[in-house]
Amino acid sequence: MFAAVSRSVATRAAAPLARGHQGQRRGFINWMTNYPDKGDLNPTWLKQPGDTATLAFGALLVGYGAIQCAVGFYRLATGKGKKE
Repeated sequence: MFAAVSRSVATRAAAPLARGHQGQRRGFINWMTNYPDKGDLNPTWLKQPGDTATLAFGALLVGYGAIQCAVGFYRLATGKGKKE
Protein backbone atom coordinates (compact mmCIF):
# COMPACT_ATOMS: atom_id res chain seq x y z
CA MET A 1 0.00 0.00 0.00
CA PHE A 2 2.72 2.44 1.03
CA ALA A 3 4.78 1.70 -2.07
CA ALA A 4 1.84 2.32 -4.38
CA VAL A 5 1.01 5.63 -2.71
CA SER A 6 4.60 6.83 -2.77
CA ARG A 7 4.96 5.83 -6.43
CA SER A 8 1.86 7.79 -7.40
CA VAL A 9 3.02 10.85 -5.45
CA ALA A 10 6.44 10.66 -7.09
CA THR A 11 4.98 10.46 -10.59
CA ARG A 12 2.68 13.43 -9.91
CA ALA A 13 5.60 15.47 -8.60
CA ALA A 14 7.80 14.64 -11.60
CA ALA A 15 5.08 15.25 -14.20
CA PRO A 16 5.46 19.08 -14.42
CA LEU A 17 9.20 18.72 -15.00
CA ALA A 18 8.60 16.21 -17.77
CA ARG A 19 6.19 18.62 -19.52
CA GLY A 20 8.86 21.31 -19.69
CA HIS A 21 7.97 23.45 -16.68
CA GLN A 22 10.85 25.31 -15.13
CA GLY A 23 11.58 25.20 -11.46
CA GLN A 24 11.70 28.20 -9.18
CA ARG A 25 13.85 31.11 -10.25
CA ARG A 26 14.70 32.06 -6.65
CA GLY A 27 14.89 35.79 -7.34
CA PHE A 28 14.39 36.77 -3.71
CA ILE A 29 16.98 34.29 -2.42
CA ASN A 30 19.59 35.46 -4.94
CA TRP A 31 18.90 39.07 -3.98
CA MET A 32 19.48 38.20 -0.30
CA THR A 33 22.65 36.16 -0.78
CA ASN A 34 24.44 37.66 -3.80
CA TYR A 35 25.37 41.15 -2.71
CA PRO A 36 28.75 42.82 -3.15
CA ASP A 37 31.25 42.77 -0.31
CA LYS A 38 31.79 46.23 1.16
CA GLY A 39 35.33 45.36 2.26
CA ASP A 40 35.14 46.38 5.92
CA LEU A 41 38.18 45.29 7.87
CA ASN A 42 36.31 44.61 11.08
CA PRO A 43 33.24 42.37 11.07
CA THR A 44 29.82 43.38 12.40
CA TRP A 45 30.35 41.65 15.74
CA LEU A 46 33.47 43.76 16.51
CA LYS A 47 32.10 47.25 15.88
CA GLN A 48 31.22 48.38 19.41
CA PRO A 49 33.87 49.29 22.02
CA GLY A 50 33.23 46.36 24.41
CA ASP A 51 33.14 43.69 21.72
CA THR A 52 36.84 42.85 21.83
CA ALA A 53 36.69 42.15 25.58
CA THR A 54 33.71 39.86 25.08
CA LEU A 55 35.52 38.07 22.26
CA ALA A 56 38.64 37.63 24.39
CA PHE A 57 36.61 36.27 27.32
CA GLY A 58 34.79 33.82 25.05
CA ALA A 59 38.04 32.68 23.45
CA LEU A 60 39.54 32.19 26.91
CA LEU A 61 36.59 30.02 27.98
CA VAL A 62 36.72 27.93 24.82
CA GLY A 63 40.50 27.48 25.15
CA TYR A 64 40.22 26.48 28.80
CA GLY A 65 37.49 23.96 27.98
CA ALA A 66 39.54 22.48 25.13
CA ILE A 67 42.57 22.05 27.40
CA GLN A 68 40.43 20.41 30.11
CA CYS A 69 38.96 18.03 27.51
CA ALA A 70 42.43 17.10 26.29
CA VAL A 71 43.62 16.45 29.85
CA GLY A 72 40.54 14.33 30.53
CA PHE A 73 41.02 12.27 27.37
CA TYR A 74 44.67 11.74 28.25
CA ARG A 75 43.78 10.56 31.74
CA LEU A 76 41.10 8.22 30.39
CA ALA A 77 43.48 6.77 27.81
CA THR A 78 46.35 6.19 30.22
CA GLY A 79 44.38 5.39 33.39
CA LYS A 80 46.06 8.15 35.40
CA GLY A 81 44.34 10.42 37.92
CA LYS A 82 42.10 7.72 39.43
CA LYS A 83 40.94 7.91 43.01
CA GLU A 84 42.05 5.03 45.20
